[in-house]
Amino acid sequence: MTTPLTSLTVGTGKVGARVARRLEHLGVAHRIGSRARRPAFDWTDASTWAPFVAGSTSVFVTYVPDLGFPGAADTMAAFGEVCATEGVTNVVLLSGRGEPGAVLGEQALARTAGPITVVRCAWFDQNFSESFLLQPVLDGVIALPAGDVEEPFIDADDIADVVVACLSEPDAHLGNTYELTGPELLGFDDVARILSDVTGRSIAYLPVEVDDYAAAAVDAGLPAADAHAYAELFHSITDGRNAHLTPDVDKVLGRPPTTFERFATTTAASGIWDR
Repeated sequence: MTTPLTSLTVGTGKVGARVARRLEHLGVAHRIGSRARRPAFDWTDASTWAPFVAGSTSVFVTYVPDLGFPGAADTMAAFGEVCATEGVTNVVLLSGRGEPGAVLGEQALARTAGPITVVRCAWFDQNFSESFLLQPVLDGVIALPAGDVEEPFIDADDIADVVVACLSEPDAHLGNTYELTGPELLGFDDVARILSDVTGRSIAYLPVEVDDYAAAAVDAGLPAADAHAYAELFHSITDGRNAHLTPDVDKVLGRPPTTFERFATTTAASGIWDR
């Protein structure tokens, strides 16, 4: 009897690494996508896709740099054809909540791969501890082109738990679209206040214009095209379109999502925000 294999196009990062660790803990055979591994996987080299997914029953799809970026939908359509040809029966896609471009990517993948499960998310709690907002937290000023919008920040551990459930129980989830949110709406000023409380330091939120944010990102070393694309993306999805909660974490996991305050308290104890 062949052991079921789950492949992760990205097994690093905030969600991928957590999914990989959970599959390891559960004893699920899995393969992590990387240019350095064998078989290799590279989104920019379509010749690597079939050898990577060969033998897989399930595939967790994370597209980088972002599913909403130009050209992503064409890539998803081509990758879906490979999955269908290789006999993959369970495709779980990590998508962006409130991103019209990401929806095109979802549709393109489903059109060629067959029914898929879509997990949509927006602002991760871990953006403040493991990603592009870590340094601003350390510096004491979180500057973003987000105005005064409220967001339902979601914990990456909750996302990973949902993804693993979808990978493990396709009969219960295949074909569904889940929009994951935390349990409350918070403004970025609320986030700054909570971070200040748990770190004992003064951390402020500074609303900035899109062009100013992009210019600062370029100064920090990000390529100009990527800087402007991310700035426009952040600005567009923080217009209030995601300022509502869903019950989907509870629906899949049977428990409520993690609060930002709980995330912040636990993370502060790790020392990651110590100066």
